[in-house]
Amino acid sequence: MLSVKISPKFQVVIPKEIREALHLLPGQRMQVVQYEGRIELIPERDIGELEGFLEGMDTSFTRDEDRL
Repeated sequence: MLSVKISPKFQVVIPKEIREALHLLPGQRMQVVQYEGRIELIPERDIGELEGFLEGMDTSFTRDEDRL
């Protein structure tokens, strides 16, 4: 497990091996979530990266007769 130090401005540096593994870029936005006593940083992804992620999903559905 890696650790980081909080600067006087409450900044942290994400270790290089994590930045590389997650393909993080300078200036990239992160969502910050407080969850069960910990802080989670979730990278925001470009909408273009989501292209095709629902491919093959069954989108058919049956309407109720009273909804036609």
